[in-house]
Amino acid sequence: MRGASPVLRVDDGGEWRLDMSSRYRHLLGNRVRVEGRRSEFDMLDVEIIRPV
Repeated sequence: MRGASPVLRVDDGGEWRLDMSSRYRHLLGNRVRVEGRRSEFDMLDVEIIRPV
């Protein structure tokens, strides 16, 4: 994904930028569970994202 990265806001107030496939864009704005690897200070390389 290029340009602005989606942001995951977690319940404790933290935020993570997500590097993810555009096929998951339909989940934006919903509560999700994310699995991935930290790649930068605030970036997660998403391996799996699914609704909760």
